[in-house]
Amino acid sequence: MNVKNIFKGPLVWIVLVIVMLLVAFSTLAGGGSNRIDTQKGLQLLKDGQVEQAKIFNGEQRVDLVLKNDLTENGQDKGKNVQFFYVTPRGTDVVKAVNDANLPGGFTDQPTENNLLGSLLQLFVPILLLGVIFWFLLSRMQGGGSKIMQFGKSRAKLISKDHPQVTFTDVAGADEAVEELHEIKEFLQEPAKFQAVGAKIPKGVLLYGPPGTGKTLLARAVAGEAGVPFYSISGSDFVEMFVGVGASRVRDLFEQAKANSPAIIFVDEIDAVGRHRGAGVGGGNDEREQTLNQLLVEMDGFDVKTNVILIAATNRPDVLDPALLRPGRFDRQIAVEAPDMIGREQILRVHAKGKPMAQGVDLRSVAKRTPGFTGADLANVLNEAALLTARSNAQLIDDRALDEAIDRVIAGPQKRTRVMKERERKITAYHEGGHALVAAALRNTDPVTKVTILPRGRALGYTMVLPADDKYSTTRNELLDQLAYAMGGRVAEEIVFHDPSTGASNDIEKATSTARQMVTQYGMSERVGAVKLGQGGGEPFLGRDMAHERNYSDEVAYIVDEEVRRLIDNAHDEAYQILTENRDVLDRLALELLERETLNQAEIAQVFADVRKRDLREVWLSKETRPVSSIPPVVSPAEKEAEQQALESSRSAADSDDSVSADSHR
Repeated sequence: MNVKNIFKGPLVWIVLVIVMLLVAFSTLAGGGSNRIDTQKGLQLLKDGQVEQAKIFNGEQRVDLVLKNDLTENGQDKGKNVQFFYVTPRGTDVVKAVNDANLPGGFTDQPTENNLLGSLLQLFVPILLLGVIFWFLLSRMQGGGSKIMQFGKSRAKLISKDHPQVTFTDVAGADEAVEELHEIKEFLQEPAKFQAVGAKIPKGVLLYGPPGTGKTLLARAVAGEAGVPFYSISGSDFVEMFVGVGASRVRDLFEQAKANSPAIIFVDEIDAVGRHRGAGVGGGNDEREQTLNQLLVEMDGFDVKTNVILIAATNRPDVLDPALLRPGRFDRQIAVEAPDMIGREQILRVHAKGKPMAQGVDLRSVAKRTPGFTGADLANVLNEAALLTARSNAQLIDDRALDEAIDRVIAGPQKRTRVMKERERKITAYHEGGHALVAAALRNTDPVTKVTILPRGRALGYTMVLPADDKYSTTRNELLDQLAYAMGGRVAEEIVFHDPSTGASNDIEKATSTARQMVTQYGMSERVGAVKLGQGGGEPFLGRDMAHERNYSDEVAYIVDEEVRRLIDNAHDEAYQILTENRDVLDRLALELLERETLNQAEIAQVFADVRKRDLREVWLSKETRPVSSIPPVVSPAEKEAEQQALESSRSAADSDDSVSADSHR
């Protein structure tokens, strides 16, 4: 252990202060005399070795001045000594002093309080507690210099000298950038807006899933506007001491007003901005006082004070309504996961400074990563760079990117896991069942990859990715998802007649999807278009306790029956597909056992002879309702897309004819 670190800690200094106080107290209380035993003192009086004596009745102490220095046990105690006595021996002490006939006489000291000693006895414990408390506070605040700044704001000021982040560093969030671009203009040219009677927004709330770039957007606004940027987390306001949070809020806004125009960024504002009075036993007083002060500061802004509050949260549903009203957070900007074009732009931003191979197509990477956030895409490129460096290569190629995507989705590959041949065969048929059912259905996405290599907690996986971004799902697509999820379990039943535990996650996902179809999406004839259960609940009761059941036991029984019916129908549908295409299933399993991983082109060759399922019957939410035979209207955009597709197919046919004619000549 480093000696310097020991002396930097508070424990050593506390011990030194205690020792010094004890030494001072003992010196003052004892008057500088050496202490001896009571019997020894009486013997000295009897032997005539005492020159002078003082009896202190209040303290039951006798101070003696000896004729010669006293030496006891080889230790020189000098001429001034003292001893104490108990109350029953007081008479004997007085008699011994009287009988000694002291040359210097003796005096009786009445009961007097030693002012300094009394003060020390009173204030030493308080002083010790104060010293300990001082050091604890200094440690909590990061140093003794901040001990008097406990109620000050902990916001970090990012000035113009720091590296700037601009809107060019943000990709995949064009709508959010457009909204925030006006904030930049508000701060740079407030007079232009005030001239037409427009008020500068007081607050902007950025909400969305984690990793979508909310903090990056706030930094970009500060970098573009070129104004002071105060950054603080919501949890930095609240401490164990009452009133500290509100004090820090006041100090933060005072600093921002003094340096206006300025931006205050509060990350994870739900730490202090949750519903007041929510939770078991009411709300937290300190947190609510902090929120109240924040509300007052936001509402008390001067119209001409160019201070804008930007906050970010992943849970806008738990924020207090008073915080979200116009006049406080005037703008609420959703920062969602990017679409395919946005993902490609984000990949290009993170690819800067990385040596990419010549043939790398970031657009194909964007197509294979639907639902990925900006943080996920940055992680993909970082994993690809790490894999490239690990293999001592110089350029990031498609192989590294493919492995990086798999690592982000399913975890690292377990190359050391040795599986028995029967387990490999079960896994091959299981994943083949998923892939074959997905290929035979008409409303599923294309199968892009199938592997039996263990990765993460899975022994293998089938990757089914949409060709384009999708923002809604139809009932037939959900039914296909149920059949696809049951395909692995059904394949094990058909081939081995002995299903394994490998389908547990598939059953869990299928059950969850079926229950949502019944209770949330209104896709059950018996239940109807009714929302069952309330997912809001109290924000402090936890995820599992926040769902309130607002339906009867009879309805719950019907819901369970409908969920079971959907799962059974999906099971039967997968059973029919795999039975009809058993030869394709066997061929796919053999390919997987031989190659272990099949890409989209190889899968398409195996599925060339797969018989597609017939279209499902028209679903009616109620049997008595009529079936409409009128087709949906065709929009101008659809007509234009069909025309472009027709022209492209004609041009491709003409080029093929010319090529064949040239080859014939």
